[in-house]
Amino acid sequence: MKNQILITGATGATGKNAIAKLIELNIPVRAMVHQIDERSDALAEKGVEIVVGDLSDFNSVSAALKGISAAYFVYPIQVPGLIEATAYFIQAAREQNVGHIVNMSQRTARRESPSHGAQNHWIAERLLDLSGIPVTHLRPTLFAEWLSYFAAEIKGNNRLLSPFGEAAYAPVAGEDTGRVIAAILAKPKGFAGQTLELYGAEEMTQYQVAGILSEELGRTINYIPMEIKPFGEMLKQYFTPYFVQHIDGVAQDFRSGISGGMNDNVEKITGQKPLTIRDYIQTHIELF
Repeated sequence: MKNQILITGATGATGKNAIAKLIELNIPVRAMVHQIDERSDALAEKGVEIVVGDLSDFNSVSAALKGISAAYFVYPIQVPGLIEATAYFIQAAREQNVGHIVNMSQRTARRESPSHGAQNHWIAERLLDLSGIPVTHLRPTLFAEWLSYFAAEIKGNNRLLSPFGEAAYAPVAGEDTGRVIAAILAKPKGFAGQTLELYGAEEMTQYQVAGILSEELGRTINYIPMEIKPFGEMLKQYFTPYFVQHIDGVAQDFRSGISGGMNDNVEKITGQKPLTIRDYIQTHIELF
């Protein structure tokens, strides 16, 4: 189908919201998913074409990109393999003459990052730049969805844990990021070669986030700042070593102020102000 857009990570926080906006714009969408389940079925019911594939499998990536005019590329930060997946995606996209790629990177992506994951994102950006395909890199700060990782602690123990100390940052919601992705893919002219940092509505510390949680939940939620290493040891119960090392590096960056800052990119690109962390908590109040 002409001008069809491929969304990878189609059931994730950014992918599903990008799809929702593209459907609203009446743009044909193909969604790449790992498996058929109730989430993919829900997308299919909305007219989205579903393909099952894996970004670590060149043949399935090639099949997913067949006939695609523009694509969103996102690789899970929880596991290694980004560089190989980027190479596969580039080659398959070149073969299909894909006209634009929106690449999900991250705010801490840089050559000297202490996080292997963030450094790999920087390398992936460079590979995409060399590909000859018009590309836009998105570098969001920490997602508002970060809170959901610790929903059990918030709900069960009335505490928010993190290794970020008193660092302030502007959490950005997957909904806003998805709308940015859709807007660029729908009208990519002028976005080629850009690296866009994405921020939420306001900078705040984890103490302030805990205060908003307390107000919305009607009970006291305490922020417990942790040192980086003990926090990583705690994460090992739930996440891969690769992700734990990444969070270790991110925490170092947060503490040094690298993840701070603000801009109005979300509003300029989408025409809407970004959601606040209070908006996110209210929408997902049942988690907490």
